[in-house]
Amino acid sequence: MTREQLLLRVSQAQFAMWELRVYMDTHLDNAEAQKLYEKYKKQFEKLKSEFEEKFGPITLAASNSDEWLKDPWPWDADEDCR
Repeated sequence: MTREQLLLRVSQAQFAMWELRVYMDTHLDNAEAQKLYEKYKKQFEKLKSEFEEKFGPITLAASNSDEWLKDPWPWDADEDCR
């Protein structure tokens, strides 16, 4: 799986978690929503861990927070940015 594909899957799982949290704010007793939230939370944590192992930290809160500085910056690309 490419970096972009894996990042997309991480984002999808995180989005599902956020949407379920908003839903559960008004539906506190919905056990099915809670179960789905836990499913997506586990999926997110697994995917995030896999991403960080392969490509480095996603956030500054990760254990090696200066690793992101080593990636090429947009202006370092060889492509013409017109």
